[in-house]
Amino acid sequence: MSTPYPFTAIVGQDDLRLGLLLNAVSPAVGGVLVRGEKGTAKSTAVRALAALMPEVSVVPGCRFSCDPVSPDPACPDGPHAEAAGVSRPARTVELPVGASEDRLVGALDIERALSEGVKAFEPGLLADAHRGILYVDEVNLLHDHLVDLLLDAAAMGASYVEREGVSVRHAARFLLVGTMNPEEGELRPQLLDRFGLTVEVSASRDTDERVEVVRRRLAYDDDPEGFTARWAEEEGALRERIAVARALLPRVVLGDGVLRQIAATCAAFEVDGMRADIVMARTATALAAWAGREEVTADDVRQAALLALPHRRRRNPFDAPGLDEEKLDRTLDEAGGQDGGPDDDDPGPDGGGDGGGGGGVPPQADGEDRTPPHAEGGSDDTPSEAPGSAPDAPGAPGRPAGGEQRPVASAEPFRAKMLSVPGLGEGAAGRRSRARTEHGRTTGARRPEGALTKLHLAATVRAAAPHQRARGRTGRGLVVRRDDLRQAVREGREGNLVLFVVDASGSMAARQRMSAVKGAVLSLLLDAYQRRDKVGLVTFRGKEAEVALPPTSSVDAAAARLESLPTGGRTPLAAGLLKAHDVLRVERLRDPSRRPLLVVVTDGRATGGPEPVALAGRAGRLHRSEGTASVVVDCESGYVRLGLAGELARELGGTAVTLDELRADSIAGLVKDVTAAGRAA
Repeated sequence: MSTPYPFTAIVGQDDLRLGLLLNAVSPAVGGVLVRGEKGTAKSTAVRALAALMPEVSVVPGCRFSCDPVSPDPACPDGPHAEAAGVSRPARTVELPVGASEDRLVGALDIERALSEGVKAFEPGLLADAHRGILYVDEVNLLHDHLVDLLLDAAAMGASYVEREGVSVRHAARFLLVGTMNPEEGELRPQLLDRFGLTVEVSASRDTDERVEVVRRRLAYDDDPEGFTARWAEEEGALRERIAVARALLPRVVLGDGVLRQIAATCAAFEVDGMRADIVMARTATALAAWAGREEVTADDVRQAALLALPHRRRRNPFDAPGLDEEKLDRTLDEAGGQDGGPDDDDPGPDGGGDGGGGGGVPPQADGEDRTPPHAEGGSDDTPSEAPGSAPDAPGAPGRPAGGEQRPVASAEPFRAKMLSVPGLGEGAAGRRSRARTEHGRTTGARRPEGALTKLHLAATVRAAAPHQRARGRTGRGLVVRRDDLRQAVREGREGNLVLFVVDASGSMAARQRMSAVKGAVLSLLLDAYQRRDKVGLVTFRGKEAEVALPPTSSVDAAAARLESLPTGGRTPLAAGLLKAHDVLRVERLRDPSRRPLLVVVTDGRATGGPEPVALAGRAGRLHRSEGTASVVVDCESGYVRLGLAGELARELGGTAVTLDELRADSIAGLVKDVTAAGRAA
């Protein structure tokens, strides 16, 4: 086993270290979510924490790490007789992104349950992590149903496995740590709320600090054992401090004054529910114990708010976590706690040394009333157009000379209709198109290929029933063989690759019109976020098309690129469609099971080069020949309509919808299925 990097040797990252240490002192805080760019010691810090955790005493031979002093009465390996426990280090269990449900919660042997009437249970990662650390790297890429199971177990302290009426329960109390890179996609706000704390990490911009990071890392790579030995004294001191804080924790007093400050802070920042209040109370108590105090102060409340509230204030999926510190200080003062604000003479909850963090202030903290991404560059920052001026004319307000118009703000987003890919897919779990999935409604049965995961009980009984006499059945039990077992075939929903091809040419450059177009695309991006899709963005204007954003799970990155999109110039529609074809060709090789949905946002006009309309038609037929599902969002406005977008949709073999029809509350219907090439609508 490789030697972990010492926790105390990590340079900087005070908030990260403090968040982890507070959970080590009080696992009831509820875990920590570490958000940050790649290469910022997220994984290194989590793995290093395990060496600081106190050893645990377990019942010998128990697969579920029961405490010999108070064993779990419902332990599947129990009941346990009184016996001396054995000590072992606390475990760090890593949950892979591609893990199955059975790997996470455990697997029941249904064959033995049916034929022998016994609960043959193989523990999963939740059982391994009991009384230790469960680490989920790239938690934002984990399938939603696994995240739900994981967070439910963390909240209840137990894991439940149920298969066809057979149920097993075991204790599962662990320190939950998730890491993620926001550039690869966000967690849903409901799931963010289930993490007790969140910290934002980023690489230092200080030259000396970066030099020290490189120096220590090279020294560790050259001699891991020797490097670790040089930090053994600091590691031992920090380990002892955690043990002392844990022992002090039950004696810490949470007075009425600071409790009122906690409640007032959560109310002032309008966080949903009561989980934030409870997490703040537990975090403030842990901070006091970490500082060696038996009473919670206003400083502890302030620090707890900076760790527990930023990720709970997101009202829009594209909002970045953050907290207005001036408003926080005013709220604490008005609540009348015994400590009105930070005490300059107090060294803080860390108390110095390498073990703890600093201010706990997320690097991306900003004001409460920040402008949402879809409103940046709005009317307050942009000169209004003079009456009678032509918005597309060079020199008109908002349009620089040279034929290019500055980006305009998007209109307010709305709830968009669901655009789905026809047929039955087998892609990643999501919420858009029909697909064969592990979760969903049962539609049939088949013989299992490999391990049985979802039993179809009725089909299994039907397969076994004709053979009972030949198998010598004598009692009431059913004689079941391996060949009788049937796997349930289930149908749910999958996530798709939604590739937007947006016309940014001069024909779309009218400010009010482009604002409406951006609002529609932003609405579709919000819909893609909720349905767990990957998204990509291709734009075309002037003489060429470009990939503004390669396919990614980060929908907010697509929204940011959309906001900065300039307009103007000719309309190379064919170039945009061909660029989209190249993107989809590469993505089919990378992820062949994820079906694409092409969304072309245009008025259908094509200019530039010989026969631009005919060339665009040929590019559309290329997509149709490969069976790409498509929809054209018709942006044409005015009394006179040429219907070019509808013609493009026919060439693509898809469907055309207007901006008005795209709204979910329009009278055109709630769902408009996309027609793929060669299939009936």
